[in-house]
Amino acid sequence: MVQDILKIFIENGFLLDREMLDFLNELKDEDIAKEIIDKIAIVSKKKMITKNLVSENFEKLKPVLFDLGDEKKKLVEKFFVNVSISVEVKKETHFEEKKVETRSPIKVISSPILASQKLEVKDFVKNFRNRYVFLKNILQQKTDLENLTSIDKLKNNNNRNFSIIGIITEKNVTKNKNIILHVEDLTDSVKLLINQNREEVFAKAKELLIDDVVGFKCSGSKDFLFVNDLFYPDCYVSEKHKSETETYALFLSDIHVGSSMFLKNNFERFLEWIEGKNGDGVQKELIKKIKYVFITGDNVDGVGIYPGQEKFLSIKDIKEQYVVLADYLKRIPNHMNIIMCAGQHDGVRVAEPQPPIGEDFGEPLYKIPNLYLVSNPSMVEIEGRNGRQGIRVLMYHGASMHPLIGEIEDLRLTNAHRNPTRAVKHLLLRRHLNPMHGAGVYIPNAEEDPLLIREIPDIVATGDLHRTDIDKYNGILLIAGSCWQSITPFEEKVGNIPDPCKVPMLNLKTGALKILDFSDAEEEIKEVECKEVKNGDSENVSGSSNAIDKKEIVCEIEVKKQNG
Repeated sequence: MVQDILKIFIENGFLLDREMLDFLNELKDEDIAKEIIDKIAIVSKKKMITKNLVSENFEKLKPVLFDLGDEKKKLVEKFFVNVSISVEVKKETHFEEKKVETRSPIKVISSPILASQKLEVKDFVKNFRNRYVFLKNILQQKTDLENLTSIDKLKNNNNRNFSIIGIITEKNVTKNKNIILHVEDLTDSVKLLINQNREEVFAKAKELLIDDVVGFKCSGSKDFLFVNDLFYPDCYVSEKHKSETETYALFLSDIHVGSSMFLKNNFERFLEWIEGKNGDGVQKELIKKIKYVFITGDNVDGVGIYPGQEKFLSIKDIKEQYVVLADYLKRIPNHMNIIMCAGQHDGVRVAEPQPPIGEDFGEPLYKIPNLYLVSNPSMVEIEGRNGRQGIRVLMYHGASMHPLIGEIEDLRLTNAHRNPTRAVKHLLLRRHLNPMHGAGVYIPNAEEDPLLIREIPDIVATGDLHRTDIDKYNGILLIAGSCWQSITPFEEKVGNIPDPCKVPMLNLKTGALKILDFSDAEEEIKEVECKEVKNGDSENVSGSSNAIDKKEIVCEIEVKKQNG
């Protein structure tokens, strides 16, 4: 166990003193070790994790320590007795039980934080190997991939038809408009030909990207293979998860506090609504049932994000931007859990996975008791009780959607910036949130590619493109967030048209979804009610452009007058 604990810290660039090593070894809980890295080591900027450092930051560990069994809890009290933790634990346990009554539980399934370190080519190689092995294991389970073999054994393969799994390293179009792929696995590489006469396969192949891990049904020889069909790893929901009670979740994104184009009046109108200051008795009862508010990045406008940004800032200090943001979030009722990740404009590194917003810039956020700061991307489970799996929400701001739309012809020609969920479907199809190396800045990890979609979510919540969009894919609900910023010169230049001040509201028991419209401060609030899902669970992006083009959610606009 000592070696396992040491390995966790060393791989993340941290060291342990003897006291902490003995404590963690006796505790025998790797989750606690990871929490120390996530909640203390990264924020404190200290490379040596000592008992005193943990004691000073003990508040950050309380939520996870209260879930320990009695024996482990006694060990915590014994180890930290010199800072009177025993009394605190008893007090906080009572508070935690009380808090569960008023605020629904959440569980962070994944919130990857990678420590800053010097990167070398071998780090990227290990990251890609890790990605390939994980996706290969998924593809191997597909019964369509018959006579599966590795590339190095093709010379000895006497079967007329066989299958391989490889990663695409090169893609070219011949003079005859056929597609040639260079594909490799861990043993060798080979060339594949997709003939344009095979229309269905060719349609799939047009959407292939460099670095995609794909299963191919082939015929031919080692010198040249002909593709008869191809398969992506893909995501499918095998079991529906829902709340046992009528509970609601709201989805926000791209608030951009500090921008001179921040729609302050509209956002304050939303806050007044959620505080219960507007609306009739029915609306106020509804607000009591809202338990979760997801905010998917670009919470402030930041500073120095692009050249000349200072001309479009009303608040030029990023710390002050977070002060104002915190004042807004404090107005959200305490019975609601606020779960927030970062985006490119926030005070964290641009490279994904982005860590939670830190105290260095966002200190006021840490004083909000119902606010949970998570990484971008992250997976959060809500409404899980009594051993029953809850609803899993994958939060991802969405930086990779821009290059994806530019690379896939169908998305580019149909201006998928207007319908962000179409790009999200392609990420789910590939089970990776940043599938193209070089298209976005990321940090590789030798042990586990943090941008892989390992667990299948029930909901994917994104932002970044500033447009509300709702859709469904293989049983997974896709919610693209709106924004609270009017059109910027940059967006106007590239042709992006924001759809601001919309708030999707999901009934976690029935799956019914409404979009609240706060875009006009002078008119009554509109509710766009999404009542019907058509063929959503059976649609697949791969091989059918119609599957992407078809709008699966049918919405009816229902206007309800609000008091005040």
